[in-house]
Amino acid sequence: MRVSAPADKRFRRAHVRPGHRRGWRDMSRMAVVRAVVMVVLVLYGGYRAADLVLSAEALTVSRITVSGNTRMSRGEVLSLLDGLRGQSMVTLDIEAWREKLMASPWVSDAAIRRVLPGNIDVFISEREPMGIGRIGQSLYLIDRGGEVIDEFGPNYADLDLPVIDGLASATPGPDGLLIDEPRAALAGRVLAALQPHRGLARLVSQVDVTDVRDAVLILKGDTALVRVGDEQFAERLQSYVDLVPALRERIPDIDYVDLRFDERVYVRPLGATPGAQKAQGGGH
Repeated sequence: MRVSAPADKRFRRAHVRPGHRRGWRDMSRMAVVRAVVMVVLVLYGGYRAADLVLSAEALTVSRITVSGNTRMSRGEVLSLLDGLRGQSMVTLDIEAWREKLMASPWVSDAAIRRVLPGNIDVFISEREPMGIGRIGQSLYLIDRGGEVIDEFGPNYADLDLPVIDGLASATPGPDGLLIDEPRAALAGRVLAALQPHRGLARLVSQVDVTDVRDAVLILKGDTALVRVGDEQFAERLQSYVDLVPALRERIPDIDYVDLRFDERVYVRPLGATPGAQKAQGGGH
């Protein structure tokens, strides 16, 4: 016979499932561990893949081609790029290597281009020497801007360029040379103006820019000083070339010829007293 006993309301059954809660926590920890392991593996795999890509032969500089250089040898260009071979084509800092090339006084501009697989093309634009500047006891190659390219020496003996006098300045420039910038600029303008006129340019032996407002030329085989001022250099020199046969008939020994005036040419005979000039007519 069953006997029902009244339930004690003070007693409550504990609804606890300790086994189930421990399993859930263990699974959570395992999931986190697996996720961390997967992230590490993915990162390591990415690192290894990137390392393999960057070290692949096709993406490593193995060959350097050079073009545009005339005065500079290929070896001189490559010496400026020492350390480039073997670098990654992907991470290569093109501008930094271009700056190394621009450090050469011969280079006016440069370009570097990647060409897969593993090739670097280098294009050089050189500064063009226009004259030989005489500064003190030394000679320097001067470009059309009146800037020094290099010291003149036997390795440039093939260059047939006029000598430029009057460049010296009392104050040294940034490169330590005593070059007067306005005079150098005048010399550059004279030489640049004559360059398109090859026949005239070949005649010039010396250029004197002591007076920044009056360039003086001396021609090959001619002792006369040809004063051409600070403009119309080619036109004034051409007028002298056209007039010189007639001038020599009248004045065999000429000290200087002043061509700075449009309608008159002033000629000073050699040995004449200062201020003694003869004006010759002309329409130049």
